[in-house]
Formats: sequence, C-alpha cells, structure tokens
Amino acid sequence: MSDVRIEGLSKAFGDQRAVDAIDFEVASGELCVLLGPSGCGKSTTLRLVAGLEEPSDGRILVDGVDVAHKAPKDRRISMVFQSYALFPHLSIAKNIVFGLEVRGVAKAVRAERLARVAAMTGLAPYLDRKPSQLSGGQRQRVALARAIAGEQPICLMDEPLSNLDAKLRAEMRLEIRALQQRLGMTMLYVTHDQIEAMTMADRVVLMNEGRIEQQGAPAELYERPATTFAARFIGAPAMNLVPLETSAGPVLAGVRAEHVELVEVGAGRVAGRVKALEYHGADTVVAVDTEHGGDFAVRRPGRVRAAVGETVALAWNPTHEHRFDPTTGRRLGAIASSPSNSEPVRS
Repeated sequence: MSDVRIEGLSKAFGDQRAVDAIDFEVASGELCVLLGPSGCGKSTTLRLVAGLEEPSDGRILVDGVDVAHKAPKDRRISMVFQSYALFPHLSIAKNIVFGLEVRGVAKAVRAERLARVAAMTGLAPYLDRKPSQLSGGQRQRVALARAIAGEQPICLMDEPLSNLDAKLRAEMRLEIRALQQRLGMTMLYVTHDQIEAMTMADRVVLMNEGRIEQQGAPAELYERPATTFAARFIGAPAMNLVPLETSAGPVLAGVRAEHVELVEVGAGRVAGRVKALEYHGADTVVAVDTEHGGDFAVRRPGRVRAAVGETVALAWNPTHEHRFDPTTGRRLGAIASSPSNSEPVRS
C-alpha cells in the first residue's frame, strides 16, 4: 500500500491558475474524493498526480518520494479516464489485460484477473467483441476493468461512472468501494457528484476555483461546513441560507432542509408561498418562495399536506443553525445554543 501527499501544488495555464497551491494527503488504503463543480481544478489535480501534466510548483510525494517530475510509468499508478481510451482494434479481453501483458504478468495470472473483473463489471459475455460493438456505458466498464485488473497500489479515477445509467452507477459505487477496501488500494477519485463523494469516500477534498474549500470526512463537511460554498454544494437540497440581524451584526444563518418545519404563519416567522412539492415516497421536499427573495427547501418525512400557492411559515430549532460571515462566507464559531423552550428561530 502507498500514501500520497500533495504539498503546495500549483498549475498555471498562461495567466490562469487552474490549481493554486493546494495541500492534502491520502493515507495508505484510503479512498479520497476530489469533489467540486466543473472548472474547479479537480481533474487537473488528478492529471498532475498521474504525470499527465507538469506542475508549475509544488511536490507530489508517493511514500515520501517526490514523483512530480517522474514519468507516469514510474509512479505505480493506474488510471480510469472520463473518456474510454480503449484500443478499437483489440477485443474487450485484450483491452482489459493489455497493461498486464506489457508488464510481463504471467498468462495464468492474466486469465484469473480477467475472469474476476469481467464478472464484477458484467463484461463476461462481451470479451470477444470490439469496443465499437458496445454501448457507451459498457465501454466505460471496460476502462474500469482494465484499471482494476492492474492492481497497482494507487488508482486514480476521473469520473469513471459518468456514462452509466443510474442503476448501474449505484451498483458500481458499491463494487468499486468493496474492491478498493479488499485490495487495500489507495484511491484518488474525481467527481462532481456529491452522492458518489458522500457514499464512497473516507475523505473528501472540496475544491473551488483551483483551491481547497474544505477537506475532511463526508460527515464533517455535511454537519460543519466551513464556508457558504461548502454549505450549498454539499447536500441535496442545498443548505438554506437566510440573513439575520444579531447583537453582533448581520450574519447568514444556515439550516438543512430536514431540520425545517412548516408551521402556521405568525409574527416574526419566515413566511412564503409553496412553489413546488417533490414527493419521493420516504419524504417530500417542499420549495417555498420566501419573503427574503429566494427558495427555501423543506424536507419532511412521507407526504406533506400542502398545496402549491399556499402561504406557510418556516421554523427550526437554533441547535441546528449554522452561522456564516455574510462578507467572507466563512463559518462563525459554534452553532447557536438552544433556548430552554426550544422555540424556533425567528427572523
């Protein structure tokens, strides 16, 4: 097993810094997810670790050795790209074991790994076909199987499930995580999908405009977001933010949808009209167009008895409230204390 440590890593394209002096560590055997919106620098970071891009500054250490300027073949990594990167003239079986053949892995070992990963990825019936004879999702599975078969100590994945349907994505999340844990691989996984990040990762590195916004365990990012960006990006629906006036000045109060209740309209309460209801079976997400000029999300168990256009009020217990500086977006101290009568927050 191997660990990866990133120190002051930067990558500039002309005057634009796609990656700006970032630091993070992936412990041996850990699955670390680089998460963020398009253009945040997560894929560039992965390509720097892979050796496909030359860093402008900083170090990439694998087991304490700086590999920032080593060739990709000397870094002991495998990689799955968002594009398939398959050899069109080779069979699926040959594509999967190509890297093993180049490295001189014994034929019996190649056959055993091929059979295992083909079964795991559902490719066993297609091993004699060419990539052009498969669907896009199947071709992505070939690329995934090829990386898994390599069993390198470090595996890099750049949105490997992007071309799969929802059901297969969910299945492959479980399979990738189980395999990673079974083999003890150190994995760096890029995605913009927070569900993948929250369900798969030991550690999440949330990126924004080339910098790290916050990093930690998935629960830490969800329960204690360090910034309004993290609060809004992590969680579906996003955390609600509402301006409040306090004795110390204006703040942004944040509250998760599952902590908000629909109550009767009353003085001092945040009010609005029901804009939409999304019934999911186990719960309902209600979008409320509030007097503050924005949608407010409310998640309640089961079916909500409300109608579009109905006037409602919103309430939540202060123990579930997060507060942020309205200028910097940074988290302010601890969550508010709960009053003895547990009255909801009032605007």
